[in-house]
Amino acid sequence: MFREPWEAQAFAITLALHERGLFTWKEWADSLAREIKHAQAAGDPDTGETYYRHWLATLEKLVAEKGVATSNTLRRTRDAWDRASDRTPHGAPIELRSEDFRD
Repeated sequence: MFREPWEAQAFAITLALHERGLFTWKEWADSLAREIKHAQAAGDPDTGETYYRHWLATLEKLVAEKGVATSNTLRRTRDAWDRASDRTPHGAPIELRSEDFRD
C-alpha cells in the first residue's frame, strides 16, 4: 500500500488529525481532489507514483488553514528535515538538530 515509510506516516497523521476533529472526511476528500486536479493541470501524469505527495501537500495546506501551524513553520520544518536527511547515512535514523532550522 505504501511505497515509502513517510507515506504511511502521512496517512497516520491524517487519521489522527481527523480523529481529533481538525477536519471532516468530506473536507479532506474535497481538498485532496483539488490538490490532485491542480497537479494534473500543471502536468502531473497521474500514474499513482505522486499520490502521497499530493496527500502530503493537502495535509500541509489543511494544517496551515486550520491554524495548527503556519505555512512558514511547515516550510522551515520541511527544509530542516531535508538538511538532516542529506547528512544521514542510508538506513540510520534521521535526527533533527537546532542548526537544521536555519533560514
